[in-house]
Amino acid sequence: MRTAYRTCPICDAICGLRLTLDDDGKVLSVRGDQDDPFSKGYICPKGASLGQLDEDPDRLRRPMIRTGEQWREASWEEAFAEIDRGLSGVIEAHGRQSVATYFGNPTFHTMGGILYRGALAQAVGSPNVYSASSIDQLPKHVACGLMFGNGLGISVPDVDRTDYLFVLGANPAESHGSLAVAPDFPGRLKALRRRGGKLVVVDPRRTRTADMADEHVFSRPGTDSFLLFGIVHTLLAENLTSVDLDVEGMDELRELAAEFSPEAVAPACGVPAATIERLARELAAAPTAAVYSRVGSCTADFSTLSQWLVDVINILTGNFDRPGGVMFAKAATLQMPWGPKPFTYGRWQSRVRGLPEMLDEFPVATLADEIETPGEGQVRALLAVAGNLVLSAPNGPRLGKAMQSLEFMVCVDPYLNETTKLANVILPPPRMLQMPHYDLLETMITVRNYARFSTPALPLEDDQMSEEDIMARLVLIAMGKGADADPAEFHEMLLGGLLGLATQLPGSSLQGADPGEVRAGLEGNSPPELMLDALLKAGPYRLTLADLRAKPSGIDLGALEPRLPEVLCTPEGRVRMAPPELVPEVERLRGLLDTPAPDMVLIGRRQLRSNNSWLHNVPSLVGGSNSCTLQVNPGDVAKLGLGSHARVRSAVGEVIAPVEPTETIMPGVVSLPHGWGHAGSDQRVAARHPGVNVNALTDSSTADPISGNAVFNGVPVTVSPAPDSVAAG
Repeated sequence: MRTAYRTCPICDAICGLRLTLDDDGKVLSVRGDQDDPFSKGYICPKGASLGQLDEDPDRLRRPMIRTGEQWREASWEEAFAEIDRGLSGVIEAHGRQSVATYFGNPTFHTMGGILYRGALAQAVGSPNVYSASSIDQLPKHVACGLMFGNGLGISVPDVDRTDYLFVLGANPAESHGSLAVAPDFPGRLKALRRRGGKLVVVDPRRTRTADMADEHVFSRPGTDSFLLFGIVHTLLAENLTSVDLDVEGMDELRELAAEFSPEAVAPACGVPAATIERLARELAAAPTAAVYSRVGSCTADFSTLSQWLVDVINILTGNFDRPGGVMFAKAATLQMPWGPKPFTYGRWQSRVRGLPEMLDEFPVATLADEIETPGEGQVRALLAVAGNLVLSAPNGPRLGKAMQSLEFMVCVDPYLNETTKLANVILPPPRMLQMPHYDLLETMITVRNYARFSTPALPLEDDQMSEEDIMARLVLIAMGKGADADPAEFHEMLLGGLLGLATQLPGSSLQGADPGEVRAGLEGNSPPELMLDALLKAGPYRLTLADLRAKPSGIDLGALEPRLPEVLCTPEGRVRMAPPELVPEVERLRGLLDTPAPDMVLIGRRQLRSNNSWLHNVPSLVGGSNSCTLQVNPGDVAKLGLGSHARVRSAVGEVIAPVEPTETIMPGVVSLPHGWGHAGSDQRVAARHPGVNVNALTDSSTADPISGNAVFNGVPVTVSPAPDSVAAG
């Protein structure tokens, strides 16, 4: 037996794990790494299942090629030749704009994914770039871009030092944090209360996080901007502000907030005016406080407004870039994407709906439009890396149907799933334990500065290909160099470009160095490791890959420190409190103050033992609380006459789901978890626990107007009893 150290790659918490493997490489046990200075031995059910997930017998090991409805294994050479033929044919016939790329959530968290995805999109040369960002987080990037001039300038709650944590539309006790990396988030929340702090949760459901709180406040889905504006109005009207940053636009902010008094917004958001006023006063009076909001607010109408108002409150109460408030992590690597850049957007528009480009990509909500709509630039080929769009995108069934009309589709994915089964070629990456791991993005949003590198625990077998080689060969095919081009050529090209930036970028620890000399001194057993060594050496702590290898349990780099000047990229060098780009949305919000709420709305749901769509094939993670039920308030169950199953209809589709009556959800709201819908799946465990696809109900034509992010929460629905015969079928 031997021990392997691993950063858990499943969710955003980056917990340190200690694995025991036998001589054949089989995982015998997975435990939390007690020596990890950040996670300190914490492990959740997902992390404990890493061995089962990695050894899943349904994972693909060899490339797959589809002919008609039949799949067969193929050699890597044959698969890349087929991709070269298919993609080149589409490009020659219709131009590069006819090829779209999509990058799913895992590409943000693997070294090959994050280091090569930009290069692949550039090599394809099409504006049709899409990613999981516009499924659940783009409004945060846009709000930060408009306020701070930096779309990656995302602050995190200093949860370990705050006195008052206000959580809105987030459930970190189950998600373990999102855009705020905090291993053992539940333990940190308990520690907050033990030291006398207060935890307030505002959510349409009494979640696991709400159960831990001092106070839970029900609020109507999709109305967070009303509630937040009511708090802002109170802070300004009662002179409770303590702004200690260089800001502009305070007069404009005061004018925008004038009509959103607590009395005016209370009917819209369902929170009493007195409660809104009290929350504002508590935030202002607390020694330190932090407002943290995530997926629930990022996936609703007015989501960019909500994310803006979150940081407006943090600034007004004097808690921005301050210990105990919200702060910016300082990653060990050169900041991605290679230094702060002034935020721009709308440099080009989507062909069909005219949606603006954001962070070099279009919202995934318009991908089906681009595939279905004839004309010059129609998307006719798709290259999807690590994404199950049929289950994760708004109106997934529509998108799945559109994909069937594509002339060619390639997926990089370990499973034959609801999306990849529509492809022509599937390229399986190695198992997680066969890849090196350093989370370049997650370490930019940790609640404590930290670094940890995981060496591969298992070698690649002869018939496998590394993730970086798969990505490099796709890049070379897209560049027109053919299926036989040597990936080593591109690895060195990418490394050279990285070194050129690292030796020129202001603030880099390698600024002014000779790229050739730096290259000669790099260490690593693979191209991603060489790049990581360069990024660490260029980073603020001047670490090396050797330093991280010598500390397999990770390195504590200290508590967060104020650093807004390093992040701020506005032309005037000041925080923009009232970006003019948001004024039309404020006016639209104001126009809805007296609009009656829909009778019933749908929200999503996070589950502790689930992560998007790819953990439902692990036996230990399905069943029990990890099941696909429709949560309904008992009062609504009685009013609607619901039995064991309910039919849920929206503007675009319907599903039938088991009813779970529960007082934990407010009246007028129903909830389905995301990631389900595996009926007929080739994943055997998932097929036995199929659930229903909540995104058969969400509408791809409805999106946050500013960011284009899909609207998954606050979806108007009708709920009715399902006949027993239909439910049984």
